[in-house]
Amino acid sequence: MEPSRPNLNPTDGGSTPDRASASESGGDGERAKRAGGAAPEALGELGGRVALVTGGGRGIGRGISELLAASGAAVAVNYRRDREAAEDTVAAIDAAGGTAMAFAASVDDPDADAAMVEAVSAELGAIDLLVNNAGVASRGSSVADTDPSEVGRLLATHVVGAHHLCRLVVPAMRDRPRGDIVMISSVATAHHRAGGAPYNMAKAALESLAWTLAKEERDHGIHVNVVAPGLVETDMGVRLARAFTGDRSLDDLRSLDAAAPFGRVCKPIDVARVVLWLCTDGAGYVTGERIQVDGGGTR
Repeated sequence: MEPSRPNLNPTDGGSTPDRASASESGGDGERAKRAGGAAPEALGELGGRVALVTGGGRGIGRGISELLAASGAAVAVNYRRDREAAEDTVAAIDAAGGTAMAFAASVDDPDADAAMVEAVSAELGAIDLLVNNAGVASRGSSVADTDPSEVGRLLATHVVGAHHLCRLVVPAMRDRPRGDIVMISSVATAHHRAGGAPYNMAKAALESLAWTLAKEERDHGIHVNVVAPGLVETDMGVRLARAFTGDRSLDDLRSLDAAAPFGRVCKPIDVARVVLWLCTDGAGYVTGERIQVDGGGTR
């Protein structure tokens, strides 16, 4: 199947998600066959499972997408605008022998979310692993100087969109042998630094959603947990570091290695490994928990 061209206008709703495959050989049917045709033990810890990772084409999301795929899951890589990054992530997964497809949807649009979930389910199978990772950074302003639109934008992206997706995937997830929902939060909810109210508020609300959902869905075999990274070496990490430090010239987080725990800034793979563990039998009796991935933080 030839992928359609993406709708890059975020105000246009985009109720029908674009699906992009980076593989020249084999179509969507072949992907679906690979996702469900082999025994789970032959595919890794997550063999036979279908994961949706929002914001899955870049930064932390890419690290999660690649590791889940390497562990046997068929991965739906969600993106809003950056189709190229999503396709590059799919290509990397394909090259490593995994299964992935890219799906466009702005998570704050409930109609686009519904269309995306329907498309993922049709192409890869029922979603039984959801990682709510999509996010945007604050601009570093004080509460008095923050534009109301920024507050709305961050809440919509971080938590309202996550609520939409949980509402959409949970009914089918209840019928699966196991379900996992992981919220990617932040150490911001522990520190509440000045200059980051919209981001702090959004991540705190995301965690509240997780605690509530964990109680609601435990009897259905669905695990809901939170992973809260500190500063991570990503483009968004640079923006957050600029906002919190006030250093607008900062462009390389490696310059902060000497002062970081273990002598280096956290990398996406560090976060991805915790997400993977939470979705395996090793965490079979874990739900409603929050794990910080910040090297122990500032001591």
